[in-house]
Amino acid sequence: MKTPIERDATQVPVADIIVRSRLRPVSEAAVESLIASIGELGVMKDAVHLRKRKEGLFLMAGAHRLEAAIRLGWDTIPAKIWTDVTDDWALLMEVDDNIAGAELNPLDTAVFLATRKKIYERLHPEAKAKSGAALAAARWNAADIMSVASFARATAEKFGIDERHVRRLVSLGGSLEPQEAVDLRTAPRQVTLKDLGDIAKMPRLGKERMAVIAALNQGKAKNAAEAFRAVKAANSGVPLTVIDPIEVAFKALSALWSRAPKAAKRRFVSEHFEELGLLGAEEEAARFEMDRPQLLAEIAATSGAAEE
Repeated sequence: MKTPIERDATQVPVADIIVRSRLRPVSEAAVESLIASIGELGVMKDAVHLRKRKEGLFLMAGAHRLEAAIRLGWDTIPAKIWTDVTDDWALLMEVDDNIAGAELNPLDTAVFLATRKKIYERLHPEAKAKSGAALAAARWNAADIMSVASFARATAEKFGIDERHVRRLVSLGGSLEPQEAVDLRTAPRQVTLKDLGDIAKMPRLGKERMAVIAALNQGKAKNAAEAFRAVKAANSGVPLTVIDPIEVAFKALSALWSRAPKAAKRRFVSEHFEELGLLGAEEEAARFEMDRPQLLAEIAATSGAAEE
């Protein structure tokens, strides 16, 4: 395989750049942040990376930078042009540009890491033939463009988890079909690592899994576990019990209050005296409104008796 060659950086007409399908759409927040940065600095800090082919110049890395230039009305944009580039190398450039410089959510982190692992194994087939510790070392210490091991450490620090969990991200990202990632990405509520783990446990292309992802995409469930319970209930014909958070909190408070010693209760009342006083006044007013019809009836009856 030929080694990709980087040509001199140059200004390229924005209209000449061809954008094909990307692993994820541009982030509105990231584009706005870039526009603000360009406004402050007066320049675009990093160039976009383009692949030169017979058909034209194709974007490899820098979709957010390109979108910012378009919105700013630029005619040209700083670019680095590469030749002798393979499809895998171009995809690897996109992946590394994102994981090195973008703020990724758990879903996109998992998808990008899983994609990078697949590319690495295609570029280094000998890694797949190994086993045990040798296999793990080969897969997680890639030296091309950006070290997966280095990214694993950076991601572990970012999410407050260890490298073992970062590798789990790869497993979760690899378990998703491309369309599933698209559907989850456009869900009203951002999916979490736990959601991805719950989805990964379901059979691929299974009806329950498809229903769970559809529920998340349409905002019909807060998380994958809730969606799964609803799907199971619908399939079994047994109505899903709706959990009232107020009732749950009331029972928890009541249980704690009944078990607390008197000294603890006195301290609690002392520290929350003002709030309890306001709540007590509200409760008294509410009870008065509830008893008001009966009180008016009694007053009316008493007045009638006095007149007689």
